[in-house]
Amino acid sequence: MPASYPDTYFPVLAQIVLAVVIAAALIALSFALGKRVKDKVKSSAYECGIEPTGTARERFSVKFYLVAIVFILFDIEAVFLYPWAVVYRQLTRLGRLFGFVEMLLFIVLVLGGFFYVWKKGALDWSAEQLVQGDATAPVNE
Repeated sequence: MPASYPDTYFPVLAQIVLAVVIAAALIALSFALGKRVKDKVKSSAYECGIEPTGTARERFSVKFYLVAIVFILFDIEAVFLYPWAVVYRQLTRLGRLFGFVEMLLFIVLVLGGFFYVWKKGALDWSAEQLVQGDATAPVNE
């Protein structure tokens, strides 16, 4: 067991310094020994073989962000559901009932949010264009 505070963290500091030195050495070697050949293919934009159209400053639909938020919501639900399922059998009878009711309430709240987003049409990607200024109302054609 290390006797002093610096002795405790010296191996961590040594590993960090060693990692930084090795990374810097590898980058310097690749810069010094690497070939620098410029041609039309290397200078072209990499977009899966397709030339980009438009500007990179285009706005995304709000629906894209809503779907991302719903995805994160269900990931978080899975993160909370798994540990509960692991320890559920170890709880006492009263603890099981309380844990079951709490998890049922949690799932009902998450599903309530999901159905709200679904009802608002955030998951409906069939509408091609949106009304200018209103990000939730699809255009009727």
